[in-house]
Amino acid sequence: MARFALVTGGSSGIGEQYVLQLAAEGHNLFVVSNRDEDNRRVAAAAERVASDNGRSIQTVTLAIDLTEPTAAEQIFTFCEERTIEVDILINNAGMLLFNQLERTESSRLDSIIALHCTTPTKLCRLFAPAMRARGGGHIILMSSVTAWTPFPTISHYAATKAYLRSFGQSLWYELRESNISVTTVFPSAVDTPFYSLGDDARRWLRRLGIMLSAEDVARKALRAMRRGRRKCLPGLMTKIEAAICAILPAWMLLPVLRIPAVKRILERI
Repeated sequence: MARFALVTGGSSGIGEQYVLQLAAEGHNLFVVSNRDEDNRRVAAAAERVASDNGRSIQTVTLAIDLTEPTAAEQIFTFCEERTIEVDILINNAGMLLFNQLERTESSRLDSIIALHCTTPTKLCRLFAPAMRARGGGHIILMSSVTAWTPFPTISHYAATKAYLRSFGQSLWYELRESNISVTTVFPSAVDTPFYSLGDDARRWLRRLGIMLSAEDVARKALRAMRRGRRKCLPGLMTKIEAAICAILPAWMLLPVLRIPAVKRILERI
């Protein structure tokens, strides 16, 4: 069987960077997202990157809605039918919803919970035993700095990321003696299509360290994975933000929410 790195949400953003950087190292890639054309584009780019680095790799793509209840099982069956061994599992797919909970459609809540919690959990459950049997492997879970404190207007998003924080840490303890690393990544704002910003704004936010590039996040996460780190907080500002959030009492958010300008923003969302 050929060994592959499986990247969910690999068709853009941080996921695409995971694919390209792993390709440069000579890993076979399994690109999974709900966008077939983009999956194929990224897979072709990965093959070119590998070739440029003097390597030859295999790429496989699968277009699937990762919010479906049986998405994880479908991916696992796909791998079994094609004798694909997954020794690197990167649960990267995500979505960001800005809205107050009471104004968010129930179907959207179902999707974000499935995408961030249900499918990654089931993928770990399905692929970890095979990793254990082979003597090791790597798992990456993409959480967020929002996992460390309440975040009004993205309460559903932050809560799912808090789930991944707890799940990843617990799984690390469960698998630590099986030579399977579990690394949970906690980036702050990342320069991806999630944010509707102009090029100038993105450039300045990156220079200030407030916004990270997808390339940097993927590179630092992969480095942490190889070192067997339990968590990765990429960038100095991310570490500072997480430290502040971890000690900041939730009640200190209340005065901020009472600021007239903030109240107007919340009312519009």
